[in-house]
Amino acid sequence: METSSVSKPAMAWFFLMAMLLVGTELIQCTVTYDNKAILINGQRRILLSGSIHYPRSTPDMWEDLIQKAKDGGLDVIDTYVFWNAHEPSPGNYNFEGRNNLVRFIKTVQRVGLYVHLRIGPYVCAEWNFGGFPVWLKYVPGISFRTDNGPFKAAMQGFTQKIVQMMKNEKLFASQGGPIILSQIENEYGPESKALGAAGQAYINWATKLAVGLDTGVPWVMCKEDDAPDPIINTCNGFYCDAFSPNKPYKPTMWTEAWSGWFSEFGGPVHQRPVQDLAFAVARFIQKGGSFINYYMYHGGTNFGRTAGGPFITTSYDYDAPLDEYGLIRQPKYGHLKELHKAIKQCEPALVSSDPTLTSLGTYQQVHVFSSKGSCAAFIANYNSKSAARVTYNGRHYNLPPWSISILPDCKNEVYNTAKVQVQHSQTKMLPTDSKFLSWETYDEDIFSLGEGSTMTAAGLLEQINVTRDRSDYLWYMTSVDISSSESFLHGGQKPTLSVESAGHALHVFINGQLSGSAFGTRESRQFTFTGPVNLRAGTNKIALLSLAVGLPNVGLHFERWETGIRGPVLLQGLEHGNKDLSWQKWSYQVGLKGEAMNLVSPNEDSSVDWTRRSQATQGQQSLTWYKAYFNAPTGNEPLALDLRSMGKGQAWINGQSIGRYWMAYAKGDCSDCSYSGTYRPTKCQRRCGRPTQRWYHVPRSWLKPTKNLLVVFEELGGDASQISLVKRSVINA
Repeated sequence: METSSVSKPAMAWFFLMAMLLVGTELIQCTVTYDNKAILINGQRRILLSGSIHYPRSTPDMWEDLIQKAKDGGLDVIDTYVFWNAHEPSPGNYNFEGRNNLVRFIKTVQRVGLYVHLRIGPYVCAEWNFGGFPVWLKYVPGISFRTDNGPFKAAMQGFTQKIVQMMKNEKLFASQGGPIILSQIENEYGPESKALGAAGQAYINWATKLAVGLDTGVPWVMCKEDDAPDPIINTCNGFYCDAFSPNKPYKPTMWTEAWSGWFSEFGGPVHQRPVQDLAFAVARFIQKGGSFINYYMYHGGTNFGRTAGGPFITTSYDYDAPLDEYGLIRQPKYGHLKELHKAIKQCEPALVSSDPTLTSLGTYQQVHVFSSKGSCAAFIANYNSKSAARVTYNGRHYNLPPWSISILPDCKNEVYNTAKVQVQHSQTKMLPTDSKFLSWETYDEDIFSLGEGSTMTAAGLLEQINVTRDRSDYLWYMTSVDISSSESFLHGGQKPTLSVESAGHALHVFINGQLSGSAFGTRESRQFTFTGPVNLRAGTNKIALLSLAVGLPNVGLHFERWETGIRGPVLLQGLEHGNKDLSWQKWSYQVGLKGEAMNLVSPNEDSSVDWTRRSQATQGQQSLTWYKAYFNAPTGNEPLALDLRSMGKGQAWINGQSIGRYWMAYAKGDCSDCSYSGTYRPTKCQRRCGRPTQRWYHVPRSWLKPTKNLLVVFEELGGDASQISLVKRSVINA
């Protein structure tokens, strides 16, 4: 017998490699589409998806969030890719910690779900600058989101980098990974219409870019009716049952089914009743829809300075099925889970037939899908006020107002969108066994302003052009000389200072003393500070602290929108008339002294002159830093800071920013909420007359067992001694 020259170890190695190759081929899949649905390995699928944004939670939370999404009946996890998080300065990339996109996608894969990767790279998302890095604004000759060479070059570079990273990790479905869809651009329709030919040229270019990247999976564009082939145009909104794709051979997809709405400081918190959300989803499915993504399924937290808008809260809870802390929100989670089960029972009929429509009454109708022995029916009552009793297939069905019943066999109702069978739950913020010890303070130095690194200019400069968004804060400083003969110095009426600002907030200091503050709103960024000022004979220092509260994230050419004090700055009520200070010499200082000294770091210089005294936390002082240490509380419940005793500022735990806080009281209409009738954010509001956001998420993964450092910067004046660490607990009703 002739013996083989191949050794047994080598044969074993070849056998192992062959098995691995076979295994790779087995898990690779083709993703295509037709007029009915996305096809995975040639099989049409009804796909249920949910948005979970990796930077809005922590890596320690990811697997639990994704597993809960899977248990809730989802097939797909959807996320944007956040350019400014990954490339904070040109060519310097960050894919660590909360920005570890690859880890997030691999976690989705490990749990057993697909991914829709919405690369954009414009994301909107109530995220700072819409996801664009601020440095992009200063690329010579750039114009955002149009047929502009510098912008297209930058967008292409980042998009290619992300796609290549996914390919290197074999994360596209064509390579055996979980990514079955990708998105280029985002909600471009309004810009496309406004820009005309330039907008269309840009969309054609973006399509060519995406398709040329050869990912092996389909691309989509949301809210872009003119999306060129082969890209699928999709719908975003509270309802999408009236939507149709722009070509008859494309599937009907809903990339953002809004589960709630975002909150802004000073506005109410929005809720969307689950009965209406389920009704909207069932309406979409009965019209032939085959892909639905909940925006958001878990909203999470805008840590640091990531919230855009401006004025968007640190909480991005979004009334999602999983709340900001990752806890299940009932009945929203459970009622949608039952909806998903019912839809999946109908899937054979849904993907193989078109619906037939029959009227059952003035406001009632039935959509029937029937093919090859499978039959599914959706019986709807569109009356928002009255229940209905209808007859279909010789059977009677009772329909609540504004509801749809699902019959997977065209006989038996297994689900009605308005009949909630899930137990309600309530969340409570409860005390922990952790206390803040030995508060210390550091006063931001107002009197030595202008002595450090400053720049000077004649006139008022736009804020972001100076700060490049390195800080929320920019000091505008000048002086004015007052004659000793002015009548107000001898009992007359005080002069008035008027300052016009393009946003977002302003604190006015005269000779080191706070004279007042003024604030804009998300709807009206322009505002004016007007108030009496205490001036003295001689030279008076005027220091205006202008604040950004998140950069704009949406709007035609939002990169051109101005922020900060644009003037005029007028001193009124002097004996010789008004004095316009706008064009005199101004000095500028970016950020706070405490920021420059890195007071938030656990390793900050011990020589910093913190004040230790019991009364340090009792005064209502503006521009004050506070710090204290605490031990991690027992248990595993999610944690939050209760900052109701504070005014406005920022907070850090062990050097990591938990975000901006602001005890701005919510204005709105918090009257009774009905699920029936068309939903808009003006419905079902809450927290009117209370702070929009009182609690601020503290991830447990940020804590050590002992000696955790909390640092708070307070702008307006607050009582830090009343800050507490609470735990979020779910109580079933």
